[in-house]
Amino acid sequence: MTTTQSRRGYLGNIIDIVGAAISASAAVDGRRTPKATDLRKLGIDPAAFPNVSRV
Repeated sequence: MTTTQSRRGYLGNIIDIVGAAISASAAVDGRRTPKATDLRKLGIDPAAFPNVSRV
């Protein structure tokens, strides 16, 4: 693997995480449950999400 390929993988991963955060945030803002895939990308257990309280 070349340095360019590893950087693309790293940047692609960052873009995926930011996209998941934006999507989950929009869902919560709209009083909907975020997609399970987005929550998993963010390291949140989808089954535990409904039990999270507001701070």
